[in-house]
Amino acid sequence: MRYLAVLYPRCPGIIGSSKPRFLLLHHLLRRRAKGSLDLRCRAPLEGTRVAASSKPPPSPVSDSDQQPQISDVDVRFDLQKETEGLDLGWLPSFPHVLTASMANFLFGYHIGVMNGPIEAIAHELGFEGNSFLEGLVVSIFIAGAFIGSLGVSSFVDKFGSRRTFQLDTIPLILGALLSAQAHNLNEMLWGRFLVGLGIGTNTVLVPLYISEVSPTKYRGSLGSLCQIGTCLGIIASLALGIPSESDPHWWRIMLYIACVPGFILIFGMQFAVESPRWLYKVGRVNETKRVIETIWGESEVEKSIEEIKTVINDDVKNQKTSWLELLVEPNKKVAFIGGSLFILQQFAGINGVLYFSSLTFQDVGITSSSLASLLVGLTNFAGALFALTLMDNQGRRRLLIGSYLGMAVSMFLIVYAITVPLDEGSSHILSILGTLMYIFTFALGAGPVTGIIIPELSSNQSRSKIMGFSFSIHWICNFLVGLYFLELVEKFGVGPVYGAFGGVSLMSAVFATYFIVETKGRSLEEIEISMNANLAAKDE
Repeated sequence: MRYLAVLYPRCPGIIGSSKPRFLLLHHLLRRRAKGSLDLRCRAPLEGTRVAASSKPPPSPVSDSDQQPQISDVDVRFDLQKETEGLDLGWLPSFPHVLTASMANFLFGYHIGVMNGPIEAIAHELGFEGNSFLEGLVVSIFIAGAFIGSLGVSSFVDKFGSRRTFQLDTIPLILGALLSAQAHNLNEMLWGRFLVGLGIGTNTVLVPLYISEVSPTKYRGSLGSLCQIGTCLGIIASLALGIPSESDPHWWRIMLYIACVPGFILIFGMQFAVESPRWLYKVGRVNETKRVIETIWGESEVEKSIEEIKTVINDDVKNQKTSWLELLVEPNKKVAFIGGSLFILQQFAGINGVLYFSSLTFQDVGITSSSLASLLVGLTNFAGALFALTLMDNQGRRRLLIGSYLGMAVSMFLIVYAITVPLDEGSSHILSILGTLMYIFTFALGAGPVTGIIIPELSSNQSRSKIMGFSFSIHWICNFLVGLYFLELVEKFGVGPVYGAFGGVSLMSAVFATYFIVETKGRSLEEIEISMNANLAAKDE
């Protein structure tokens, strides 16, 4: 096959650019084909250079031949056919988003790392049989996470997201090392607290960073990597935890391994871009333009700078940045939506269902808790993958409503299986089906959308504070559900508790219908202008 590189003169009809460029041609057409995709340049080809193989060019053909003259080249690009429908606009920002999502991998890993070997840890550190202390070791990181989520705002505003990621990873690594080397309960508790401090910061920082560096068209899909990272972290911890069933000291190895993603995150963030919004806010305009050109494309630079300038200039006029901002519109409304979404998410019962799922699987003969947890983790991961493909297609609002409706149906299916007289086999099958449906539909919307849409609705000036406030609510509710779930099950039974979870899921769907604004396909600045009456008036 013969390849030709043709340097075109100015020809506005080719690839939307008037700049000369080399085009790789698969082959020169000998004749026109009907229905083919052709790119033509009718401009005079004076000064056009043609680079071909080392063979001398063929002699000119006569008019009687049906071959086109070189002065009126008619070219078909097989390459265009091969890449038709392939959209790679997300690719420049993907490495940066992937690096940030390593923090969510750590989050998932630390969620799962204590579930299996907690009894071995309790035996070795001398608090075996004390259910309160066992629960404290597992959940003390929530206290650290609460503090971390509230404190991240000041770090992001001062140092930017990249440096905050690197600083935040330090307590994660130190906490994992301290826990791995623990010889008594106090050392273990301090290690878990430090881990929680880092996790709390990360849960706020990852969706905030991804929302600010992702191209508008792909922001939802790239934001879904938060959920996918968490799922992969849980699955990794469960897989690595299998030897702990035979080796009582394996938990130390698992905690040492937790340091590795932390070092990867610190190193990777050294090469990741900073948020262009933060760069412009601190006056680094030229760097802002370079970052936008790198991750969004040259054509987006001027438009994006103008949008960011409109919002940032308004922020400069309102220099006061305190937590009291959340009591003023439009921040008040967004903070209410963010806090409410996490309250509804947690009281829809995801943590209770995850905890109780192992018992559900035991009823159908799956006695291995690791295998049961792995099935749950894979279902969660499958839902997150579907969310990635649908987020920028169906939109956040529709996914959120559909997700909560699916969770409600799943809960009511389990309640039906428990309360209605059925044969044991049918009851168990319906319970398993309802549990897996619930986890899948949660991962489809309620999990990823909640973390994505809050930074999208937030203003540039108060985004980190609204995120910190919302996630602090998340950790409080997470703690309360974990504290009282088993007590409620013992007092009222599984059926009524799961029925309540289904009722909250229905309420969540109603809430999303009336309060959630669709953000698909709109830049953060467009969303902020629409939410802020003053900015909207100026824009008009």
